[in-house]
Amino acid sequence: MFGGPHHGMGREVHKPREVGATLTRLFGYLKGYWLILLAVVAFIVIGTWAQVQSPVLIGQAVDCYLAPAVSGSYGGSSEVSGNCTYAVVASDATTSDLLAGFGRIILVITGLYVLGALSGALQFYLMRWAGVRVLMRLRIELFQHLNRLPLGFYSKHEAGDLMSRITNDMETIQQAISFALVDVASGALLMVWIAYNMLRLSAPYALLSMTVIPFMVVATLWFSGQARKAFRRSRVEIGRVNADLQETISGVREVQAFGREDENFEQFRQTNAANRDANIKAVSFTAALSPVLEALGYVAVAIVAVVGGLALLRGQPLFGAVVSLGLIITFINYVQRFNGPIQRIASLWANIQSAVAGAERIFGLMDEDVNITDKPDARPMPEIVGEVEFDEVSAAYVPGELVLQDVSFRAAPGQTVAIVGPTGAGKTTILNLIPRFYDVTAGVVRIDGHDVRDVEMAGLRRQIGIVLQDTFLFSDTVMNNIRFGRLEATDEEVSAAARLAHAHDFIERLPQGYETVLGERGAGLSQGQRQLLAIARAALADPRILILDEATSSVDTRTERLIQKALEELLRGRTSFVVAHRLSTIRNADLLLVLVDGRIVERGTHKELLAAGGAYYDLYMSQFVREESEALTSE
Repeated sequence: MFGGPHHGMGREVHKPREVGATLTRLFGYLKGYWLILLAVVAFIVIGTWAQVQSPVLIGQAVDCYLAPAVSGSYGGSSEVSGNCTYAVVASDATTSDLLAGFGRIILVITGLYVLGALSGALQFYLMRWAGVRVLMRLRIELFQHLNRLPLGFYSKHEAGDLMSRITNDMETIQQAISFALVDVASGALLMVWIAYNMLRLSAPYALLSMTVIPFMVVATLWFSGQARKAFRRSRVEIGRVNADLQETISGVREVQAFGREDENFEQFRQTNAANRDANIKAVSFTAALSPVLEALGYVAVAIVAVVGGLALLRGQPLFGAVVSLGLIITFINYVQRFNGPIQRIASLWANIQSAVAGAERIFGLMDEDVNITDKPDARPMPEIVGEVEFDEVSAAYVPGELVLQDVSFRAAPGQTVAIVGPTGAGKTTILNLIPRFYDVTAGVVRIDGHDVRDVEMAGLRRQIGIVLQDTFLFSDTVMNNIRFGRLEATDEEVSAAARLAHAHDFIERLPQGYETVLGERGAGLSQGQRQLLAIARAALADPRILILDEATSSVDTRTERLIQKALEELLRGRTSFVVAHRLSTIRNADLLLVLVDGRIVERGTHKELLAAGGAYYDLYMSQFVREESEALTSE
């Protein structure tokens, strides 16, 4: 599908709405760390086992050692319904024997707590280790995908929102992988293991203590569902905050020049307020869930304590089984431990919901079609000679709305082709089709007889140099900004390219010369100086085809004359395409194309078109005649 800088188009970014599918796709990035995951699972099992055993041992410590020591007699395990499984006590044990046994079992319980703590620490470290690597892999894949997306994609997506996805949304995923998922998994295993032990000790008593679980499940599902919707909205709003911030900082000169500080502040305040409201709504649901589950947990503890305590005080069996103080303590411990994971999962679920919302945005971006790609059988682009042919080319940014219609022309190797016409006529579109930034809707663009869609884009673009009106410079040294045209170039070659572009003198006047670090987008340089560096960068690349899109539009007349001399040398032997509004840039072109509403209405040389008295003549009289008079006067 065709896209362009003035007409956003294409399908919306796909956002998966199935949590399970999103998590499954996310887990796919952990496949390379299966040994780490096995170790984490082992530590989860060990830690859970330690937590499950300690309540049993506490109950046995009370029934089998402490209570007999206090009462002065040992009645045997039969009185506590087999609750002395791990306690070895002789029938004639003395009080000192019982206290010694109590001390030993306390040491065992302490060891279990230490084992559980160590297992938890190792789980945390290993998942953190894997999490940061998954985050790095995701970011690299997303960054690579962003670099492959066509330019039309960027015409309908804000840079700040894309940055938010690769930073904030990624961070929520890393937090979920490193902390939340492990805690949820260990909590779920702990609940299952506790439920099994409780049912084994006393199934009726266990079922009684679990009567609140259905209410917990219903509350968790409802609150988490609402939180997920709110977190989706929150991720969108934080993207808008970043987009507004990036745009305001990049356009701070315009903001101050037009006195728009107060209006920008108000707009940013409203965007932040929307983000705040979305976060408050999300946090409200997650915050409300924890006390609801905690209250239900207290109800479960009360049921266990009251029912068991009444049976113990009355000396009556509970559901046909003998009740002991240790058994009640064991069940209270189990219920508390059972409720703990539920509450922890509920609180961590907020992190998971936020991570799922972030993953939806990231995977939606990664699912965006890269609709301009090499064919499976694409051939390497041979060394370009320079013949360029447009054969009945049509192009559309939006289906059915043609920007170019049946454009045909041929540029011979070494020729300079100038393209003129009113704004929106399709001049820049022609330039974008040559390096295949966009694909044609109909017709063929050929270079040296090769359809540009049949060759590898990397080899094609490497042999094409581009200088745009809106020059982009990186926050790096002047040397590296020029060397961007050919990374293996020596310092001497960079200096030679700067001299060719008449940029060497002003570079030498900079504080550190070629090693001066530029601000964002070349801040600190004039527009003309930035364009001189862009021309030097193109000269260093030594391309066979050169594209100049308003390359001299922002320089003064004196600087332009210097650049024209440099361009004459630069263009020699190269096929060049020039879009310009200044007459001096185009009057010496070998072929001049006049575009109106996406069609070529005239073609020829400057003199031929003036003599024809058609569209170019009218354009010349309205736009160029004054410039020519000024040029003649200055000469």
